[in-house]
Amino acid sequence: MASLLAITLATAVALMVVVWVGSVVLRDVSIVDRFWGLGFVLLAWVAYVLTDTDTTRRLLVVGLVSLWGVRLSVHITWRNWGKGEDYRYRDMRDKRGATFPLSSLFTVFLLQALILWVVAAPVVQVQRASQPAGLTWLDVLGVAVFGIGFLFETVGDWQLARFKSDPSNRGKVLDSGLWRYTRHPNYFGDAMVWWGFFLFALATSGWWTIYGPIIMTALLMKVSGVALLERSLKETKPGYREYVERTNAFFPWPPQKA
Repeated sequence: MASLLAITLATAVALMVVVWVGSVVLRDVSIVDRFWGLGFVLLAWVAYVLTDTDTTRRLLVVGLVSLWGVRLSVHITWRNWGKGEDYRYRDMRDKRGATFPLSSLFTVFLLQALILWVVAAPVVQVQRASQPAGLTWLDVLGVAVFGIGFLFETVGDWQLARFKSDPSNRGKVLDSGLWRYTRHPNYFGDAMVWWGFFLFALATSGWWTIYGPIIMTALLMKVSGVALLERSLKETKPGYREYVERTNAFFPWPPQKA
């Protein structure tokens, strides 16, 4: 197990170093976001190739990780195409000046490599585990939780993209569809996906990998997801404060009456 963890960590670091080189050439650190999902796909397949346990669970999980990661990376690439560097990274570039290209290697790319590796623990655990050979009720529950999460994330992204594509919606707040029940259905879905992967790991007695989905959920709710996005939305979108008052931030729930 220790050697597999070391190899997957080295893989995550190597991927992000290559992406960092690309960001220096392109002067666009935000390309790192396009490789976030693909990083998990890469780690899953590396763990799959390097282990030889014979379980249906292994192939099922690596397939679900690939489905989730490729969709996410394609979506982010399509969404950000031609828009230049994300404002978060532009602010960092402006503050750090000439030192930013090198400092971004540590503060953005290697940090993301470490987080990616830590969060992927349930997926790596599934690849190394040889028992139980057959699927259990925890695996079935894992598929269900993954499916709910993937639905929320995919449909939420599609509804938002369709809303933004209509010029008449400029400056308005999307509060229909899944967005009627949670202000961030895509982030909620992302968290659910990783709790689904944890259930697969739990089926192999990998209870210790629970830190993976906990860290992912905390990041989405408190750091890079909800908290970061809402600071700007409250100031730039008229009506967003009212939307906040009636709609849950993360967990889906019927809207409150005004």
